[in-house]
Amino acid sequence: MSWGTELWDQFDNLEKHTQWGIEVLEKYIKFVKERTEIEINYAKQLRNLSKKYQTKKNSKEEEESKYTSCKAFQATLNEMNDYAGQHEVISENMASQITAELTRFVQEVKQERKQHFHEGRKAQQHIETCWKQLEASKRRFERDCKEAERAQQYFEKMDADINVTKADVEKARQQAQIRHQMADDSKGDYSSVLQKFNREQHEHYFTHIPGIFQKLQDMEEKKIGRMGESLKTYADIDRQVVPIIGKCLDGITKSAESISEKQDSQMVIESFKSGFEPPGDIDFEDFTQSMKRTVSDTSLTKADCKSDPKVPSKSRNKLWPFIKKNKGSTPEDFSNLPPEQRRKKLQQKVDELNKDIQKEIDQRDALTKMRDVYMKNPQMGDPASVGQKLVEIGNNIEKLRVEVHKFEGWLAEVEGRLPARNDSSRRQSGLYDTQNTQTVNNCAQDRESSPDGSYTEDNSQEPEVKVTPTEFDDDFDDEEPLPTIGTCKAIYPFDGENEGTISVTEGEILSVIEEDKGDGWTRIRRKEEEEGYVPTSYIEVYLDRNTKGAMTYI
Repeated sequence: MSWGTELWDQFDNLEKHTQWGIEVLEKYIKFVKERTEIEINYAKQLRNLSKKYQTKKNSKEEEESKYTSCKAFQATLNEMNDYAGQHEVISENMASQITAELTRFVQEVKQERKQHFHEGRKAQQHIETCWKQLEASKRRFERDCKEAERAQQYFEKMDADINVTKADVEKARQQAQIRHQMADDSKGDYSSVLQKFNREQHEHYFTHIPGIFQKLQDMEEKKIGRMGESLKTYADIDRQVVPIIGKCLDGITKSAESISEKQDSQMVIESFKSGFEPPGDIDFEDFTQSMKRTVSDTSLTKADCKSDPKVPSKSRNKLWPFIKKNKGSTPEDFSNLPPEQRRKKLQQKVDELNKDIQKEIDQRDALTKMRDVYMKNPQMGDPASVGQKLVEIGNNIEKLRVEVHKFEGWLAEVEGRLPARNDSSRRQSGLYDTQNTQTVNNCAQDRESSPDGSYTEDNSQEPEVKVTPTEFDDDFDDEEPLPTIGTCKAIYPFDGENEGTISVTEGEILSVIEEDKGDGWTRIRRKEEEEGYVPTSYIEVYLDRNTKGAMTYI
């Protein structure tokens, strides 16, 4: 686990992260200073200080609090709320053993960090200079090849003209030879510069940058460990004079010991790793293919001066680590993120939606039990009072499941396991009214990615797949009617306003043609003419066990 190999292309993010780490340490120093100033006021001022430095919800600090050092600091602040009183000894010890020591340490860390990033920028400027030299050499080679080709064509034209003197022809031939020699020299120079650049680039990405980033990692881990040691000292100072709050101090010590430099370093990798590989060597581009033949000292014969149409055009390869990243708003499918970061975001969204679904299911189960109690004991409440709420919860569950399906589709595309688009979609068993059609963009196709972690999309070519949860396949319209598998009695009225449902009145007897498959809906028929779905909780079902089960559409 090394920043040099795992985060080779995250120079800017590491610069921000290390700066943030110093700010966290300075924030902790400031915290200790202010606490020493309010020790005389005891508990009230101490609780205010703890509250002041708590991480604010829905802010950037809340995202940064995942690091073990930040968690330890937050645990320390929580313990501060249990303190009842302090005295001047605590203030003096903290000022001498923590504030002064950490202030000196922060200055050393700042100086070391400045030196490392100065070396990193110097290395970046060097590789960029090498890249510019390579581009200049390539353009010069290209220009000389074109001039050699024009000189060759002019010589062939003079050689074919009978009105031109031999001296003019000889002069044209010599000029063509000079141009060819210049093209050959440019070719050799370009080849040499290219080889040198590839060596410099390999050295940059596999030696210089990894070495600098390893030093930064060691510095960061040292800083995190020092903060842990400072937290232990902080606890020890309080323990010496306040035995009553020993349990609180033990909690602070435990939080300090929970700091893991390696774990924090791994979190940095997980947060910023792009998933791309370092760039490979650049291929040699030979511009001599367009020249027809080599000029001979004795040949003045006529040759075809037409250029070969099969010669490929020049391609200007770009060194993509120097390309600027696109900035903009984050799309719903996180397609602007690198593959690894996008996968984590999509997985997090799927987990959140599944938690919401489980909450709705738990609420539905609780209301179902309440309705059953009302049915057995009418004096406790009306069962119909919870019926509408059950329907709303059922609709919410289906909507959440559609969202989960959408994000799982994007997640599958990222992981390379998305099924073919012409596969038949599953019929949604839940019936509810959707005002807006859910649209799922095919994020895996028609998207161009750049190795620097940015993405661009062509919206004009991106296909869309619309998912309508309440839409039933038209292929079933012409099928034979399903057989009756039982009867049912409506115990509550149901309006059946949504597509695919059927309205019933209380006490009505109807035929059952498809039993509930676990989604809360039963398919019924009225007088062999009208059929549809009703909530299972609204009816009493009497199945004929001698009849085979109803067909379930998928």
